[in-house]
Amino acid sequence: MSSSTTNTMEIESSDVIRLIQQFLKENNLLNSLAALQEETTVALNTVESVEAFSSEILQGNWDNVLRIVSQLKIPEKKLMDLYEQIIIELVELREIGTARTLLRQTTPAQLLRDQFPDRYLHLEHVLSRSHFDPKDAYPNGVSKEKRRQIIAQALSSEVTVVAPSRLVTLLGQALKFQEQQGMLPPDSAYDLFRGTVPIVQAETDDVPTKCYNTIKFPKKQHAESVAFSPNGQYLVTGSVDGFIEIWNYLTAKLRKDLKYQAEDHLMSMDDSAVLSLAFSKDSEMLASGSQDGRIKVWKIQTGQCLRRYSPAHQGGVTSVCFSPDGTQVLSASFDLTIRLHGLKSGKMLREFRGHTSFVNHASFSLDGTQVMSSSSDGTLKIWDYKTANCIRSFSPHDGTGTMAGVAGLTVNSCIPFPKPNQVLVCMKSPTAYLLTMEGEPIRKFTSPNSQTEGGVKDLTAAAAARAAGVDGAKKEGLGVPMTDYMALSLSPQSEIVYCLAEDSQVHCFYSDTGKLIKSIPVAEGEVIGMASHPFTNVLAINTVDGRVLLWKA
Repeated sequence: MSSSTTNTMEIESSDVIRLIQQFLKENNLLNSLAALQEETTVALNTVESVEAFSSEILQGNWDNVLRIVSQLKIPEKKLMDLYEQIIIELVELREIGTARTLLRQTTPAQLLRDQFPDRYLHLEHVLSRSHFDPKDAYPNGVSKEKRRQIIAQALSSEVTVVAPSRLVTLLGQALKFQEQQGMLPPDSAYDLFRGTVPIVQAETDDVPTKCYNTIKFPKKQHAESVAFSPNGQYLVTGSVDGFIEIWNYLTAKLRKDLKYQAEDHLMSMDDSAVLSLAFSKDSEMLASGSQDGRIKVWKIQTGQCLRRYSPAHQGGVTSVCFSPDGTQVLSASFDLTIRLHGLKSGKMLREFRGHTSFVNHASFSLDGTQVMSSSSDGTLKIWDYKTANCIRSFSPHDGTGTMAGVAGLTVNSCIPFPKPNQVLVCMKSPTAYLLTMEGEPIRKFTSPNSQTEGGVKDLTAAAAARAAGVDGAKKEGLGVPMTDYMALSLSPQSEIVYCLAEDSQVHCFYSDTGKLIKSIPVAEGEVIGMASHPFTNVLAINTVDGRVLLWKA
C-alpha cells in the first residue's frame, strides 16, 4: 500500500458569494442579487470591461453609467462625486426637471446635503440660475472633462473584470476532473445537487459480448469476491489480502471521490481473504465476510466500520446478506451454520443448524419471511426466519426436487427469482434450476457442453474426464467433460439467466423458456465468481490471475 497526502486549498466564502452573485446578474435576477449583496455585505463589482466602463464616463453617457453603478457597491464619497457631476451636466443640457429630481430624491444627493452642505447649496444655486455658466458650475478652474477623468479613474478602481459564467465553468471543470480521475462515469447524467449519478431505469436485457475494461490486481492479491450496489453506482471487490475497494465500473478506476480511498485508507479485513460481500438495499452500507470467520459492516461514503462481529463464525464466511430493512446481517459459513446478527446490538440473534457440510450461500426470500441456504451436503434448505426452524429440505438434481436424505451434488447458491415462491439454484453440475420454494422443478438451464456428442454423463467418468482435460479426455475416449457451474446471476429485467462455468464460459439462457441464447468465453484463465449490474447489461468476472473483467452488451 502506498501513502499519499492531500493538499487542501482554502476557499474564501466571499468568493463563493461573488460566484453566486455573478450567476444572478447574468440571469437577470437583479432583486435576488440586491438582496444577497445587502444581506452578506459582499459586493460583486464586476463589469464586462473596465475600459468600456471608463469610456462611458468620459463620454458622459450617464444613463449607461447609472445602470451599471446601480449593480455595484461604490463608496459613498465617490457616489456623491458622480451624482454631483451628473446634476451639473443635466443643468448644462437644460434638463432642469431631471436634475432637480436627482438632487432632491436620490440617496447620494441627500448624503451630500448632510455631509457637505456647501456643495449641496452650490448645486441648488446652479439649478436656480436662468442660464448655465461653466465658471460658476466648475470653480477652481476645473473643467468638465477633467472632472469626468477624475470620476472615471475613481470608479474604475472599484470594479474588476471576470470571465462570464464562472460558477458554471468551475462546476464543469470540477466534474471533468472527477471524470478523468475515475470518480464519475464518463458521458453520464450527474445530479450536481445530491452529488450522485442518478439511478437509471434498467436497460432492455441483452447478452454481454464485449470485454470493455479490466481491473488488474498485483500478484497474490486477486479479488476473491465482487458485487454491484443496488443503486448501480458502486462495484466493490474483496481481495485475498483483505482489502476492500470501490471502483468505477465504467472506467475500471478506483473511486477517488471517496475521501478515504483517495488517501489510501482502504476498508480492510486485516490480512484475511474477503470471501463475501453484500450491500444494504439503500446502497449505503456494505457487509464483508472473511476467511477467518469475521464480519464487518461499513459505511460506504466514509469508509467507517459501523459494526464488527469477531468472530461471527468458526470458519470462513462464505456469504453475507442484509435483511430487507437493513437492521440485520445474515451469514453462512464453512462451520456448517447460518447465523443472523443484529446491527444495532452487535450480537448473534439466531442460528440455523442442520446442514452436514459447508454452507455455501444464504439469502432471504422475496417477502423476507424465510431464509434459503445451499450447502455442499447437496441440499437446499428453507428456514422460518423468526423461529430458525427448517421448514423443508430438498436435493435438486436430474431436474427434480428430491426430499432430503438422498445424497446430491453440491449446491453453490440459491437466489430468489423475482416471482412469488420461486428460487434459482446453482449446482456444481452443468445444470442450474428454477424451482418452487417447495422444491418442485419449473425449468432447467443446461450447459450445451453436456449435450454434445460424446459428452460425459456418468459422474465417475465425468470426474476422470475433467482430470484429463478436453483434449486428454477425447484421446482416452472419455468424451467431452461436462463443465460444472460455479455461479449464476440475473439480467436487469430478469429475462436472462447467466451461468458461469468452470471452463470460463458464461452460458446465457432465456429465463422463461430455458433456451440457450449464447455461450461467451469470458476469460482465458481460471474464474472465481461473477456479479451482474442491476440496471445495465454489464457483468464483472473475477479471475485467479488477478483480473476483474468487465463485459457489456
